[in-house]
Amino acid sequence: MSAVGRPLDGKVAIVTGASSGIGSATAVAMATAGAEVAIVGRSMDRLEATRERIAEAGKEACAIAADLTAEGAPAEVVAQATERFGGLDVLFNGAGLFELGPFEESLELLDRQWQVNVRAPFALTAAAMPHLRERRGAVIFMSSGAGHGGFSTGSAYCATKGAIELLTKALAIEEAPNGVRVNAIAPGNIRTPMNEGLLADPDYERAMIEATPLGRIGEVDDIAPLAVVLASDASSYMTGHSLLVDGGWNAQ
Repeated sequence: MSAVGRPLDGKVAIVTGASSGIGSATAVAMATAGAEVAIVGRSMDRLEATRERIAEAGKEACAIAADLTAEGAPAEVVAQATERFGGLDVLFNGAGLFELGPFEESLELLDRQWQVNVRAPFALTAAAMPHLRERRGAVIFMSSGAGHGGFSTGSAYCATKGAIELLTKALAIEEAPNGVRVNAIAPGNIRTPMNEGLLADPDYERAMIEATPLGRIGEVDDIAPLAVVLASDASSYMTGHSLLVDGGWNAQ
């Protein structure tokens, strides 16, 4: 790949949720764009497929098995990644949990999803921030179309993604004087292991397609290239934004 096609040359990235789905695709895309990548997931076995794909791109990933909701895990992840690669330029908070249920039965769903979708990326970003400031780096949060518009049975999930939306804005303002950019990506319906059970129902998939102006379910490769742009100098004047990638769903 030419230098023009490697906008992340010389950069180091941590990508969470890298075992599958958007996180895995993003880790591979960042490695292909030239970055050294630390991939993070709960299972080392499940990270292996991502590590193999990164090897095909000519890079050797640092695989870190961690439960980011555990006390001390975020600091340990950052320590391992920076020890391996000597610094940190990009943090992609891709790990997430998606659970639906009636509002009055959703308190436990809220607690679980808050830990994974909000507290864990908050803690990891806090642990990474001193290193990101040193290299005037970038944070990318994984939001959702559900952070821009609600839907039935999604109260708990929407609450967590709404939190990410305002965390992105507040942290962008706070860190701008330090040269750290903070943005989010808000996908719509993307075909990933997280929602494969729902999309296995032909009626559900048909309904989602009919409700999407572009008329299809998104793919992980609709998201990963955008993460590369947000991690690169091409977005150097961009901070505090959440980019909807939802086929037009929230434009209605």
